[in-house]
Amino acid sequence: MEHVLDNPAYNALATGNQNLSNGNTQIKYFNKEVAPFVGLKNTSTENFNALYDILPHDGPFVFVPAKVTDIPSPWQTLAAIPGYQMVYKGEILPVDNANLTNLTDEHIPQMLELTQLTNPGPFAERTIDFGHYVGIFDGDKLAAMAGQRMNPVPYAEISAVCTHPDYTGKGYARQLLAFHINRIKREGNIPFLHVRADNERAIKVYHSLGFEMRSEVYFYVIKKQL
Repeated sequence: MEHVLDNPAYNALATGNQNLSNGNTQIKYFNKEVAPFVGLKNTSTENFNALYDILPHDGPFVFVPAKVTDIPSPWQTLAAIPGYQMVYKGEILPVDNANLTNLTDEHIPQMLELTQLTNPGPFAERTIDFGHYVGIFDGDKLAAMAGQRMNPVPYAEISAVCTHPDYTGKGYARQLLAFHINRIKREGNIPFLHVRADNERAIKVYHSLGFEMRSEVYFYVIKKQL
């Protein structure tokens, strides 16, 4: 039987992220302003064709299977990026949350500026709708942040972990990760995350906190071939 994390986007859209879901029982997607991820119940050519027909814009989109997948025409594959899926297997962590601020719509311009500078992964104008975004400020400046993204129940993905280059080395990423690990576990869910295979520095940090490799994944960046 397929594990829920073998098809994270589809299962998130079918369960914990239903409120952000578009599509039908076979194909699902987020609005462009929220996230570029699309999900298929299975990777049949029929489903890829149906996805092509139903999506309201040309892309790019991100498809995340757990194995190498042939993307059929008329789709155009812009990139196929290898990565890892990591699951937290540890306990509640000690962390001081006194300096954390809940991020709201008023902070979106700063969140977009920080993610464009640090490139932690796709982040759009309404990515905040996933919820649970928190940040660390230096005065009025957003120095670091992290939030939650896909929620394929009972798993919850920690995402957009980023620190402004002027504030690296202060332990902000570890603090934000610990905050989200504890929050997710206390809600009865299991923390997980995705990381590019070439991001060795981040992988070491995740391992040191208690994340373990679960599987390889592939980030296919695709668009409609016009």
